[in-house]
Amino acid sequence: MAATSFTAPPLSAAPAAPLIERAKLFGNPSRAQLRVSPDGKYLSWLAPRDGVMNIWIAPANDVSKARPYTAEKQRPIGQHYWSGDSRMVMYVQDKGGDENFLLYGVDVASGKETLLTPFEKTRVQVVGTSKAIKDKILVGLNNRDARWHDVHLLDLGTGKLTELMRGDGFAGFLADDTLTVRMALRPNEAGGYDFFRVANNKAEDKPFSSTTLEDSLTTQPAGYTADGSTLYWLDSRNRDTAALVAQDVASGTTKIVAENPKADIGGTLTNPLTGVVEAYSVEYLMTDWTAVDPAIGADIAFLKGKLKGDVSITSRTDDDSVWTIYNDPVTGPPTAYLYKRGTKALEKLYVTWPELEGAPLVPMRGVEIGTRDGLTMTAYLSLPPGSDANGDGKPDSPVPMVLFVHGGPWARDSYGYNPYHQWLANRGYAVLSVNYRGSTGFGKTFISAGDLQWGAKMHDDLIDAVDWAVKGGITAKDKVAIMGGSYGGYATLAGLAFTPDTFACGVDIVGPSNLETLLKTIPPYWTAGIQQFYQRMGNPNTPDGLALLKERSPLYKADRIVKPLLIGQGANDPRVNQAESDQIVSAMRAKNIPVTYVLFPDEGHGFHRPENNIAFNAVAEGFLGKCLGGRAEPIGGTVKASTAQVPHGAEFTPGLADALKK
Repeated sequence: MAATSFTAPPLSAAPAAPLIERAKLFGNPSRAQLRVSPDGKYLSWLAPRDGVMNIWIAPANDVSKARPYTAEKQRPIGQHYWSGDSRMVMYVQDKGGDENFLLYGVDVASGKETLLTPFEKTRVQVVGTSKAIKDKILVGLNNRDARWHDVHLLDLGTGKLTELMRGDGFAGFLADDTLTVRMALRPNEAGGYDFFRVANNKAEDKPFSSTTLEDSLTTQPAGYTADGSTLYWLDSRNRDTAALVAQDVASGTTKIVAENPKADIGGTLTNPLTGVVEAYSVEYLMTDWTAVDPAIGADIAFLKGKLKGDVSITSRTDDDSVWTIYNDPVTGPPTAYLYKRGTKALEKLYVTWPELEGAPLVPMRGVEIGTRDGLTMTAYLSLPPGSDANGDGKPDSPVPMVLFVHGGPWARDSYGYNPYHQWLANRGYAVLSVNYRGSTGFGKTFISAGDLQWGAKMHDDLIDAVDWAVKGGITAKDKVAIMGGSYGGYATLAGLAFTPDTFACGVDIVGPSNLETLLKTIPPYWTAGIQQFYQRMGNPNTPDGLALLKERSPLYKADRIVKPLLIGQGANDPRVNQAESDQIVSAMRAKNIPVTYVLFPDEGHGFHRPENNIAFNAVAEGFLGKCLGGRAEPIGGTVKASTAQVPHGAEFTPGLADALKK
C-alpha cells in the first residue's frame, strides 16, 4: 500500500525503503512453537486454522500429514505442551483475556479434547511433571480460594484430580521426578520468601532457607535432578548477580556451577532424563550459552557455526537424539529446524513469517547508557533503513525517535527480532528500548535501585536515555515519542504528565494511571506477592506510602499534559483494570485536553487477537505520523475488522473517524 504523510516533516532525508505492511509484522505466523514429542514419533506446532492459531500435529517422519487437533474460533492458543507419555498435547486458555487459564488436553490417537480443569474463575498452574510417571502431572488450582493454589495430582488418562496439599499462605511449590512435593515457598514480612521442606504433603514448621526483599527476584529454586539428590538454585545471596548453585540435598552443602559479574544466570539446559544441568545462559547485551557437558558443547558449537544469530533449543526427545531449534537472525524472520544429533543433520522445517523474507528489516544494536547517578543501562537501538550509510550505529542525520518502554517493570528488553522495532524503524523512526533500573537480569543491586522509584529515578533513567540519543545525534530533542505497555504505559503517562515538555506525544497501552487503585485491584492470586509490591512501590496502608503512591500517579497531574496522547485498553484486563484508563481519559476530558481512547471488549492485558493488535497499531501509526512525521499505512478496514471501540477522541487521530464509519 502507498505511504501517507501527515503534518510534521521528517528530520531525515534517508531514502525511503518499501513500506512493510502491518499485517505482515503483526498477523499470524505461518507456524510457531515447533516441538518434538518425548518419544520422537510426532512433531507439533501452532498454526492458523480458519485464521486462529491452533495446535497441529504430524508424524515426525512425514510432516505432510500434519492436521489440526484443536478448533479455537476466537482467541489464539499461545502455548502447548506434550505429556510425558507422548499420548496427549495440552494447552491453557482463558476467556477474553481474563487470565483465568484452564488446562485442556487432546488425545493424539483419537483427537478427543478434554477440559482437564473444569472450573469457573480458576487459574491453573503446572506444579510438576515427571519423566518417570508419564501419565500424570501436578497442578495448582485456586478454585477453592482465589488467593491460593492447592496442589492436585492430575491423571491425564482419566482426568481425575486428587488434592494433595492446601496452598493457604504459600506462593508456590516444587516437586521432584516422582511427583512428590518437596518444597513450599511462603512470602515473609521482609519482602522475600521462606523455603520449607515438605514431607507427606505437609510443610515443616520452620523454614530451612529464606530471602529478604533484595534477593526475592534473583533467588529461587530451579529444580531437582531426577534422582532427587541435587537441588539447583539460581541464587544471589552473598553476591550481586544470581549464580547457578547445586545443593546436595542430603548434606545441604552447595557448590557454584556458574556465575557472571554482569548478569544473572538466566536459563539452564538439563538432561531430559537425569535432570542434570548440561549448559547455562547469561544475557547481558546478548544471550550467550556455555556448556557444562562437553558433548552438549559440541552440539551447541555446531549449531552456532551453521546458523546466524541467536540459537535456542526448544525441545528434546527422551533419548536426546532429536532436538527442535529456534533460530533468530534479527534481520530476518525466525526459523525452526529439526536437528538429529547422531548424524548432525539440520533440517529447516519452516520460516515463521515467510512473507518477511527479503523485506527491508534492520539490525538491532545493543548499547550501554549511563545514568546521572552512575548506573549502566543496557539498551537496544534500531534505525530506519537507509539512515546509517556508514554502518556506525548512528543515523547520518538525526531522525525522529520512539522510546519504547518495556512492561513489568520487573522484566527486561532483549536482543532479537522485534516486530515493534521493525515496524517503527520502517516508518522512519529510530527505536530505543532501555533496561531502566528495576529491570531484571542484571543483579539485585540494579533491581533494588528501582525500589520506591516509580515515576522518579526510574523515569530519570528514561530521560537520561533520551538525552543520550539527542547528544549522540540519533534524534532531535523535540522529535521523541514515548510508547509502551503495562509499566511502559505507566511510563508514557508519567512522561507526559511529569515531564510535559520532554516528549512530543505518547502511546499508552494498558498502563496504570493511579498506583493506589492499581494496588487495590490486583488479582487475588497475586496476594502472595503483595508485600513485595508494597515495599517496591509504596504501601497504601501507611500515610507515607499512600502519599508516595499519589505523588507518583499520573492521574493527579493529568492537567499538566499538553502533548497528544493515545490510549489502548482491554476491557477484561485483570492486572490493570479498565478504570485505570477510564479515569485519566475523564480527567483529560474535563480539562479539554485531547486524548484518543481505543477500547477492546474481548481483550485483557495486551492485545492477543491479531486483528485487534493490527487495528490498534494502525491507529498508533497514524497518530505517530501526525506527531513525528513518519510514514503511515492507511488505517483502511483494520478497525472495522477488529472489536475496537473508540469511546473518545477519534477526531484527534488522522483517519480514525472515517475508519469507524466504513
